[in-house]
Amino acid sequence: MKIQTTKELEIQMRAVARGEIAAPADAARPSAESAATLIRLLTPENRKLMRVIRDAKPKSVSELARLTHRAQPNLLRTLTKLADFGFIEMRRLAHRTVPTPMVGSVYFEIDPYAMADKIRFIPPPAPPRASQARRRGAGKATRRGR
Repeated sequence: MKIQTTKELEIQMRAVARGEIAAPADAARPSAESAATLIRLLTPENRKLMRVIRDAKPKSVSELARLTHRAQPNLLRTLTKLADFGFIEMRRLAHRTVPTPMVGSVYFEIDPYAMADKIRFIPPPAPPRASQARRRGAGKATRRGR
C-alpha cells in the first residue's frame, strides 16, 4: 500500500505515458490519498467480516454471506473495496470466488504536519506446511512410544 494523492498519481501516470519516466516498481500496488482513507474502511463491521474470513476460511462468497448473514450484493461491494486496498484477495477456484486474507496487521505512520503518511501491511502468518505437521506428529508419537 502506498500513500499518494490523486494529483500526484495523475502527474506520474502522464509522465509514464509520455515516456518521460519509467513506470515505478510499485505502480501496481494499491494507493490511497491518506491513512484516513484506510482507517475509514476499517469499520467494526468490516473488521468482523475480515475476522470471519480469516478464522472460518469460507470456500466461497456464498458461504461467507451465510456465515455473516449479509446480502450477497452488499457483501460483494464491501469485499471489492477490501480487495482494492489489499486487505483481502478474491481468488478464483473452479466456479467459486474465495475471499482470502492478505494482511495480518497494519501499521500507520502519520505525519501530523504533512501529507507524508506511511502504511505497512504485515502478511498473515503462514499455516504450517503439511510435511512439518506430520513430522511434529510423528516425533510426538515416537517419544510416547519410548
